[in-house]
Amino acid sequence: MTATTESTNGSITEPLRSRRNHWNNQVHRHALMTPGRIAIKYLDSATTWRALDERSRAFAAALHRRGVRFGDRVLMALLNRTEYIEAVLGANLIGAIPVPVNIRMSPAEVSYLVTDSGAKVVVTEKVLVPLLDAVRAATGAIDTMIVVDGDGDPAHLDYEALVAEDPSDLPGIDVPEDTVAVIMYTSGTTGKPKGAMLTHTNLQAQAVTTINAAVGSSDDDVASVVPPIFHIAGLAGFAPVFYRGIRAVIHPLGAFDADTMLDTLEREGTTSVFMVPAQWQAVCAAQRARPRDLALRTISWGAAPASDTVLTAMNESFPQALNMTAFGQTEMSPVTCVLQGKDALRKIGSIGKVVPAVTARIVDPMMNDVKPGEVGEIVYRGPNLMKGYWQNPQGTAEAFRGGWFHSGDLVRQDEEGFLYVVDRAKDMIISGGENIYCAEVENVLYGHPKIAEAAVIGRAHEKWGEVPVAVVVLADGAGELTLAELGPHLDENLARFKHPKDLVIIGELPRNASGKVVKPELRDAYGSKDAGLAD
Repeated sequence: MTATTESTNGSITEPLRSRRNHWNNQVHRHALMTPGRIAIKYLDSATTWRALDERSRAFAAALHRRGVRFGDRVLMALLNRTEYIEAVLGANLIGAIPVPVNIRMSPAEVSYLVTDSGAKVVVTEKVLVPLLDAVRAATGAIDTMIVVDGDGDPAHLDYEALVAEDPSDLPGIDVPEDTVAVIMYTSGTTGKPKGAMLTHTNLQAQAVTTINAAVGSSDDDVASVVPPIFHIAGLAGFAPVFYRGIRAVIHPLGAFDADTMLDTLEREGTTSVFMVPAQWQAVCAAQRARPRDLALRTISWGAAPASDTVLTAMNESFPQALNMTAFGQTEMSPVTCVLQGKDALRKIGSIGKVVPAVTARIVDPMMNDVKPGEVGEIVYRGPNLMKGYWQNPQGTAEAFRGGWFHSGDLVRQDEEGFLYVVDRAKDMIISGGENIYCAEVENVLYGHPKIAEAAVIGRAHEKWGEVPVAVVVLADGAGELTLAELGPHLDENLARFKHPKDLVIIGELPRNASGKVVKPELRDAYGSKDAGLAD
């Protein structure tokens, strides 16, 4: 298929290239050994390992033919679909770096990613072309736009036409494991997004971590990919799939419907699925209302805090499945801690223990280790730790201060070594000299029968400096809720100084595409009103 195999300096390196441990070689291995098995299922379309390998190689050749070279960035602005994975694999084959973009961003936000990453090529689809046209006009930076479902515009390249081109001129480019495989921009809930550079080594560490945590796995496993692929939980979910050669079912993006999700899990014979807590809450209610016969062996959650109420509902709704917590962050590829299913009930609320590949400490602001039971920031080292932030040496230096990666997560460790997230370091409220951890207050609020969702923010106060304010979404049929009515529940579960001093009821909490509550929006809307607060 290729006349020569070359490294970035032009030397012949076929033996070296063939033994590289990254997902392109894994896909190629399955294409050779189990060519007819289904690799990816999306809606009514099934793609075999052979087709996935061939289409990604054809796309790589098309990119290379149009001037994309080793280290160039390729923006991925797509909904969940098979072509997303083909395009990522194709870019990686020639050493280019995919840059997934949150398609729910505004043109200004996407423009920032384009400018910051320096991407000249974008892969998108018809429904998102207006967004990318606006970005192109604003930045003047996009030279080539490839549309996967063909919009007929002669200014755009048709993805299928590119894949149909002769790939025989694809050069064999050696891509070392420490090459950046993807630039994942952080959600930016506290500022401008930063581009975490994840290498092929990082993604393989993620694969091994996930496989190690699995229980009772088999070659017939089916993994459902529910998160957006532009999120690390979605894209990195393919790392163990490619490593093991099992089937992945890609779920389309759009308005989340719990009944549709359950019907799909039943039809596809899904054995493992990851969802965010808000999705699990809806799915549990739908399963109780109309039980499905599911093949689930592992259910897992992450990306946002889960209340004890949601975790209990998961255990009760899917008693045949092990309830596994996967905790981490984009910069760690992303999993750093796992609560295995055997511990889910007795350690409910814990994020589990640090995975074998990761070294972690719990430290105070001076980088001293805290005692068990005390709260500190968890810091990391390990093979799944990002290379750094793209073109951001200051941000990288700050994140790696003291020689460890600073997660920003405040945790405590119990006597058995299980970890519990107390809060985000930037989300802690200091009221009258006392530390108030928003996550702790939120967990109590979730336990009230009238509350479906809750977020706690700080509000300036003349006497106490800052006080907590509860912003909640009421459960269906809850009617009304007042702070006075909430009082007995708070008294039973929280010290008085931790009680919210105001209760704001809204229809929906603002969330980003990762499922995380965007607290800056809540602070802007409800964090600066001083009137009516109790002392």
